[in-house]
Amino acid sequence: MNRNRAVLAVLSVSVALVLGIVWYLFQRGQVVPRQTEAALPAGCANVTFESAAFIVCTVEPATQRIELHLSDKEGKLWRSVDRFAAAMRSENLPILYAMNAGMYHEDLSPVGLFIANEERVAPLQTGSGDGNFFMKPNGVFGVYSGGQPFVASSDTYFVSPRVVEFATQSGPMLVIDGSVHPRFEQDGSSRNIRNGVGININGSAIFAISREPVSFGKFARLFRDPLGCRNALYFDGVVSAFSDNDSMIVGGKYPAGPIVAVFSKTQPTQ
Repeated sequence: MNRNRAVLAVLSVSVALVLGIVWYLFQRGQVVPRQTEAALPAGCANVTFESAAFIVCTVEPATQRIELHLSDKEGKLWRSVDRFAAAMRSENLPILYAMNAGMYHEDLSPVGLFIANEERVAPLQTGSGDGNFFMKPNGVFGVYSGGQPFVASSDTYFVSPRVVEFATQSGPMLVIDGSVHPRFEQDGSSRNIRNGVGININGSAIFAISREPVSFGKFARLFRDPLGCRNALYFDGVVSAFSDNDSMIVGGKYPAGPIVAVFSKTQPTQ
């Protein structure tokens, strides 16, 4: 009996010690609790691919709509996903979720094309330069008038005569007509939190953000293989952020320029 009590005492001390270490690391930001799938927004799920964790959200066109935002009604830039979500809540226009949606200059203006409510804010950028945006082919994510989303490389963007309601240009393309971008290594040494968008075989938009640093190659294969996207576009890395309206699930400490938001169709538009 005394021996059993001694064993129980040792186990109790060990459990308390482990819990104490976990709490200490959590307080220092070294242990981050995983968001459970049940707590994610409608249409979103936790996905593990090639041993890396992602949040993947498929937009349901019958009940959800996609919008792109850069500034408020007075023309003031939102400057962050968190600030945008808070403003939508205060105006009784709560988002289902939102993320950064394209690269920006130091003043947070879009590097490339940006269209909101059929108004072109910035033109298509076809020049060359340094950085991921200019890793050709880059591309455009947008929504046609009527709600159909698309991803197209920048050099084919003008092929369709349809009216574009929302659009944002970024780069590089992750998947081009079913093939991973030719400049990506299989699993290169550049690893970042990354986010992007693809269009699946049903024509639905799929947004994804990694929960941990991943390579371009792995991120592209996520869209091509399990998500079944023939075309997918990179939004950004490091600064990538994802909000479920109430809180930031991933990122949030960096600024944002263009922002993509998904709303319920039962909510009025701005």
